[in-house]
Amino acid sequence: MVLATSLIEKIHQHFPDAQIDFLVRKGNEGLLKSHPLLNEVLIWDKKEGKLSNLRKMLKRIRFAKYDKVINVQRYTATGILTAFSGAKEKIGFDKNPVSFLFDKKIKHVFGGENHVVHEIERNQELIKHFTDSNASRPVLYPSEKDRQAVAQYKSSPYLTISPASVWFTKQYPKEKWISFINKVPSQYKIYLLGAPSDAALAEEIRTSSSNPNISNLAGKLSFLESAALMKDAVMNYVNDSAPMHFASAMNAPVTAVYCSTIPAFGYGPLSDKKFIIEIEEDLSCRPCGLHGRVACPLGHFRCAYEIRDEQLLHPLS
Repeated sequence: MVLATSLIEKIHQHFPDAQIDFLVRKGNEGLLKSHPLLNEVLIWDKKEGKLSNLRKMLKRIRFAKYDKVINVQRYTATGILTAFSGAKEKIGFDKNPVSFLFDKKIKHVFGGENHVVHEIERNQELIKHFTDSNASRPVLYPSEKDRQAVAQYKSSPYLTISPASVWFTKQYPKEKWISFINKVPSQYKIYLLGAPSDAALAEEIRTSSSNPNISNLAGKLSFLESAALMKDAVMNYVNDSAPMHFASAMNAPVTAVYCSTIPAFGYGPLSDKKFIIEIEEDLSCRPCGLHGRVACPLGHFRCAYEIRDEQLLHPLS
């Protein structure tokens, strides 16, 4: 969703007076709170009454009589919303199961090691025919209130670490985070970030570390407050996960640790100052999947455990 905000930037650039609405899954709307370029954020609740809420959302979309509906997803439900939106032009990827009902189908290309196609470039293909060929960066807009909420943490140089991920094989192991944290130079404060569900992991890392300059903020900050804190960090350490995209959208310095996945999938960091950390040895089993797995298929998780602390420390040198 964060990477898709690049489309808002590009459309506004070409059509500054256009009304732009943005549909999100319930739970993500906080990222677009008070977004200055959006007219309305539409919220689809997929957990409670998914199908009935889908029908309500379709009715709402049809009532709006959009000139264009642009679908960045490849799922049936959003394909239905697009195909039956009543929009003058319905646009989406060819891999969407309902794409045969779209007015314009765009080939979805993942690219590879020798030709990396980033997600913002893939999405840009959807609107290229009425804007241009150059992808804009994603952007988040923390409010002044969000910035003030984290100002207290910025009194001295600091790092942020977002240690968690939805997928096990995308998550740098806690003992590896702890080992790295114990070697971080003493002039830096360290803030652990994450959702409320990540707070226990973050607290275990904090209490197991010998570094006295570490604080656990997981579950204590909103999405936009976290983004505002990342903006002025000396460095932000992340997995191949959502916080990496927060950093990109703030053009904040970022070090992304890749375990089972690889940057060639097209979801890498976009900040001006960015570092990618991955195992230095080529593994025949890596990558083991596009989205990560609940466990290492071979049981050794070498792609994570054989990353060295010195690799993570290098961006601070």
